[in-house]
Amino acid sequence: MRLPLLVVVMLVAVVAAGCGSAGQPRFRVGAVEDAAKAGDANAAMQLAAASGFSVVVLSSVWTRGAAAPSPDELAALQRASIAADGADIEPIVAVYSFSSNTPDDQADRDQFASYTAAVVRAVPQLKAVIVGNEPNLNLFWLPQYDAAGGDAAAAAFEALLARTYDAVKEARHSVEVIGAGLAARGSDDPSAPRQTHSPTRFLLDLAAAYRASNRQQPIMDALSIHPYGETPEVPPTLTHPHSTTIGIADYDKLRDLLRSSFAGTHQQGDDLPIVYGEYGVETTIPAAKAHLYTGSELVDAVSERTQATYYREAVALAACQPTVQLLLFFHVQDESRLEGLQSGTRYADGSAKSSLPAVRSAIRACAHSCCH
Repeated sequence: MRLPLLVVVMLVAVVAAGCGSAGQPRFRVGAVEDAAKAGDANAAMQLAAASGFSVVVLSSVWTRGAAAPSPDELAALQRASIAADGADIEPIVAVYSFSSNTPDDQADRDQFASYTAAVVRAVPQLKAVIVGNEPNLNLFWLPQYDAAGGDAAAAAFEALLARTYDAVKEARHSVEVIGAGLAARGSDDPSAPRQTHSPTRFLLDLAAAYRASNRQQPIMDALSIHPYGETPEVPPTLTHPHSTTIGIADYDKLRDLLRSSFAGTHQQGDDLPIVYGEYGVETTIPAAKAHLYTGSELVDAVSERTQATYYREAVALAACQPTVQLLLFFHVQDESRLEGLQSGTRYADGSAKSSLPAVRSAIRACAHSCCH
């Protein structure tokens, strides 16, 4: 169901009026964007700052056998992070793998943890790392199920997260470990052609594995989830009270799930900080910009006006959820392949979409969380 229109209007009005709250945790809005790794790092970070973002997430993909990033990878992360610092942007690095390189045994976990710790040591600007990317989907983690149809992914990922948490804290204890980056939905059906888990089932099973381990330390300092709508036409105000999907408007459901899952353990539960690690709404590309793109669109994209509305609603909702610390849009600027995501507030050439001013204004109004 959608939230009542009056609630949405009130939320957007709060954003427009400003959201500062003295003495409360900062709520920040950023983007997931690798442009600074591949090109002019300073220009990319300045573009992100001009778009209103104060955080940029960079990716670093682990492959089996790598106990540390390559020199070129480390150099790219260092350049991007130095440029971010110069643009008054906080860099975060997300370390993850694709399913063909799932770190599913002790040797792989050790190497993955060593790799992540090497990033932390090499990039002093880092205050946080994200460990994992949608491990509840078969694109990023296999197997999802064991031979009996039970959840294999959550237990294996719990072991990886625990090992990596310890390695990061040993490298630099102050660095925040943000766990998982869960996809917003999944089938929970081991017989499905595409094996996936819902975030609800995955979190329950992750917590069960944590309890079974008798671990005396946490496995994460914050939880990341990617609350994309089912399609670009679905607003962030849609709730899912009768399903296992988790969107931005399902905050209370997520917090209740964390409370019940981790109650009585050494892992924070309902007070665990939440990061909306990826959120995006794809826009249609006007004829004047079509030459910047290749391929064919795979979804029914929306107008830039609708994107602006949905992004403002997303900021308003997230800013008023007490334990949410970050909302990250995907990306600063569009991917040039139409098969990818055209969810930036800028076109593929970096020029502004008509949605940018309204979104930037909403972000600036909520430099601090309005309701924290």
